[in-house]
Amino acid sequence: MKVKNWLVLIIVFLFQGVSAQIKDPVKFKYNINALPNGIYEAVLTATIEKNWHIYSKDLPPDSGIPTEMILTSKEGIQLVGGVVEVGKKHDEFSEAFGAQIVYYSDLVQFKQKFKLKNNTKPANVAAEITYQTCNDRVCLAPNTLEFQQNVTPSAAETTAVTADAKSPENPTAKDSAVQTLTPDVTETVATAIVSPAVTEQKGLKVSSIDFENPLTDCGIAKQQNSENFWTYLLLGFFGGLIALLTPCVFPMIPLTVSFFTKGSKDKAKGKRDAFIYGFFILLIFVLLSVPFHIIDGIAGNIFNQISTSVWLNVAFFIIFIFFAGSFFGYYDITLPSSIANKSSKAEDAGGIIGIFFMALTLVIVSFSCTGPILGSLLGSAVTGSADVPMLLTFALAGFGLSWAIVFGLLALFPQALQSLPKSGGWMNTVKVVLGFIELGLALKFLSKADLVSKTFFLKRELFIVLWIIISISLVLYLLGKIRFPHDDKNQKISVPRKIIGFLGIGFIIYLIQGLIPTERPKLQLLSGILPPVNVSYFHDEKDGIFGMHPEHDYFKAIELAKKENKPVLIDFTGYGCENCRKMEEFVWSEPDILPILQNDIILASLYVDDKELLPENEQTKVDMGNGQLKKIKTIGDKWSLFQQVNFNNNSQPHYVLISPDGKVINTPVSGYMPKEEFKKFLTCGIEFFKKNK
Repeated sequence: MKVKNWLVLIIVFLFQGVSAQIKDPVKFKYNINALPNGIYEAVLTATIEKNWHIYSKDLPPDSGIPTEMILTSKEGIQLVGGVVEVGKKHDEFSEAFGAQIVYYSDLVQFKQKFKLKNNTKPANVAAEITYQTCNDRVCLAPNTLEFQQNVTPSAAETTAVTADAKSPENPTAKDSAVQTLTPDVTETVATAIVSPAVTEQKGLKVSSIDFENPLTDCGIAKQQNSENFWTYLLLGFFGGLIALLTPCVFPMIPLTVSFFTKGSKDKAKGKRDAFIYGFFILLIFVLLSVPFHIIDGIAGNIFNQISTSVWLNVAFFIIFIFFAGSFFGYYDITLPSSIANKSSKAEDAGGIIGIFFMALTLVIVSFSCTGPILGSLLGSAVTGSADVPMLLTFALAGFGLSWAIVFGLLALFPQALQSLPKSGGWMNTVKVVLGFIELGLALKFLSKADLVSKTFFLKRELFIVLWIIISISLVLYLLGKIRFPHDDKNQKISVPRKIIGFLGIGFIIYLIQGLIPTERPKLQLLSGILPPVNVSYFHDEKDGIFGMHPEHDYFKAIELAKKENKPVLIDFTGYGCENCRKMEEFVWSEPDILPILQNDIILASLYVDDKELLPENEQTKVDMGNGQLKKIKTIGDKWSLFQQVNFNNNSQPHYVLISPDGKVINTPVSGYMPKEEFKKFLTCGIEFFKKNK
């Protein structure tokens, strides 16, 4: 075995634990088949792990990184035709790229036919492939690999020799062998173990960087997810309380509680049955989230895909408008009466089964009021997080919990029924107010569709004006100037309605501030709802990302950070990284994120797919073993290697906060993430730096 290969094996052994974070979802095999008439076919077979994909060679400009296969030989070959792709093909529209893209999953072969220019002598045929691998959250750095095989022509010109057939590693191999296209021929594994000597020589290994021991542990994902779940539980709980005040549910509270407390001679049993009734209500609402867990198990990226789908957001816009019309009283949204009738009949079963169907009947009958509220929770969860099923479970659990508590407490203290307000026009007022809220939320989904499609029709100022119109209409309704079908014509305007109406006037004054152009964005309380500050009639987009001009060299960014005494945000990104574009367009542009990027950090965007060639003295090859070479010849290759050796990671986007003296401040984060997570990552690291600089 060659000394170089021994060194590689030693390095693999020493660094095998460290390299566990380097993702390697694609394995390649290279073989050459002999065809009739002196033609050979080089085949690169890529086996791709589940939920990952590799792009086709045919992609529109300014989109992903197309896969490129190149055959070369010192002895000389003549290509016959072009590269042919065979595999599980996917063709879909990408909102981030704004173009139709093609990619492959599971298994794909790249084939190139060729002839030997001299068919009497053996030839070494090298296949070089450049590709990029992505899933629904991250894209890995583009990779360039090289494979080699010796081809020895025979008199019949039907013989091909496997790679390294004469090498010391294959002492039993013959000079020639018949080779067919089988999946187990000449397997080479792409495990990116890089020699420290190479990186130190090229100046890429930074000794001060220790990503496993950051200066602080704030902003880690576990804390964020936990807080997000409890937030949705509270949202669901308050949504349930609001639903209890609607005409579909409120009148049923005293009737149901009285049934359990008075319908049985055993008061204790009546109360126990009421608690069971509340438990079943909670259970039914939680069970509503089960299908979403099943969907997530079938296609783990489905919610991330639909959260940035133009058509989904337009659909939510239409649905919310439809919900608003129902709340205004123009029509009712109900489930088929047959469902309610069957559930109601099942109540006669008695015992626990009968109680369960009573709870189910309540949920079904109240759907006309609860449906729009549940729809709001669904829309918020689907378009707001990567872990949609769990968020929905927590939200629906909170919704059902509020009902269970109310029914349980009233069953325990039935005298409290006397203090409940009587049913009346106030419940219709609650519904109408909810209708106006639905209209406002509908615009949020329309804005998201507008941003994703890059039409930018719904500017920030237009959005605010529409909200002002909705708010004025709400105030006029609360003050009795506007009426809806179910409003009592002779109804007096109560003091609470007047108070809420005057609060609405204050909200209108608050919104008007957003129409006044200022250097600092206004309306911070609505930062997650309004269009980004750069989608504005007053915004003049200059070169760069939202007016920013990031450094594209880590070492230059560090020098600038020392001068300005700011931390560096390393943004490992790519021109063809779809998830990177999503982060920039849908997260960076948010009004409570953009000022942080503009004012509090030095941005270093390191493009791992930059095709500009490095100076010749910086170009190199890394021997991966098994006849496989990793080429470092472009700027993108350089920063990809920099990311791997310093952060043991090869995914994009990948974000790291670095102090001016080159130390990792807090735990790095990867992939497309909700705004709240990215904001916490930024703020906790920056605040720590400011306190300790």
